Amino acid sequence: MKSLFPMFVKLDGRQVLVVGAGQVGEPKIRGLLSTGAKIRVVAHKASEGVRELARVGQIVLEERDFVLSDLDNVFLVVVATSSRDLNEFVFVEAQSRRILCNVVDVPEQCDFYYPAVVQRGDLQIAISTSGQSPSLAQKIRQQLERQFGPGYAHWVAELGDTRRKVLASNLDPERKRDLLQSLASVEAFEAALETESNTTTRGAAV
Repeated sequence: MKSLFPMFVKLDGRQVLVVGAGQVGEPKIRGLLSTGAKIRVVAHKASEGVRELARVGQIVLEERDFVLSDLDNVFLVVVATSSRDLNEFVFVEAQSRRILCNVVDVPEQCDFYYPAVVQRGDLQIAISTSGQSPSLAQKIRQQLERQFGPGYAHWVAELGDTRRKVLASNLDPERKRDLLQSLASVEAFEAALETESNTTTRGAAV
């Protein structure tokens, strides 16, 4: 198998189709909610959780059988039904239309895989075994969650603000590069955490 190309994809405003809305499909649907994608779900029967998402307007839900026209103008499709024949049918049709497709838990019918993800605000660390061992990916994710704690979320946001200010300054390019590298060091992170902790402690004391 050839190596995968790792990338993060912008789905904001794009049409995403999910076929299936049961125990397997619901987590995949929820994982798409924060992307800004236009999510349409087609399922013979949807879970109550998915129906609630439709009721509050976060997705469009159509409880019926899949038809070929459901793939019209779709950028990406996730297939999560209990029917092996239907899953393969959707995959083959998506391939013919050059639509990116993921049939959940069937690696050979996937153009992309769902990685195990550690997320701390804008910081995302994705782990993939190319579908070979999702269990290993999850174990590595747990290790990284301990290594990269919640404090990284605030720190990354601060780094973004500082980076924009540095880039807009009159410093020479080499000085800008050195400064940005030093701000992203482990020492800088630990100092930021200590400052935040001291501030919190003083606030509690008051």
